[in-house]
Amino acid sequence: MNRHDSLIHLMKHAVKLHRQTVDKQIQPYDVHPGQPPLLLRLSEQDGQSQSELAARIHVTPATLTVMVDRMEKAGIVERRTDPNDQRVSRVYVTDKGRLATEAVKKAILEADEKCFEHFLPEEKLLLRRFLLQIHENLQKPDASN
Repeated sequence: MNRHDSLIHLMKHAVKLHRQTVDKQIQPYDVHPGQPPLLLRLSEQDGQSQSELAARIHVTPATLTVMVDRMEKAGIVERRTDPNDQRVSRVYVTDKGRLATEAVKKAILEADEKCFEHFLPEEKLLLRRFLLQIHENLQKPDASN
């Protein structure tokens, strides 16, 4: 089998195309690649600390700081000092950020719908089961270690 025909290559390429589709739609809102997960976490709970956000979106605190700096310059989020602990900086979505968050959610929904356009419900369930099994397989400790 050719490397380009491998299932892993096809899955990786499909995820990349999904992300590019979303990124193209949210570009007018000053949201850059990698920023949607931060907006989505803030839409669930605004005012999280930077360390909480870094853990939730699985990035280093330094990476999150760069993301927040860029988003703050674009007017999408703002930092505020925690009133109970001056050492903690909390991140809040601005009005512009709320519009961007809605655009992100819409773009993801539309990309998802496009991905599964000609799938039967049973096929989507089966794909979900396969992906969950892959996830479980990769989380198992390696018996050879």
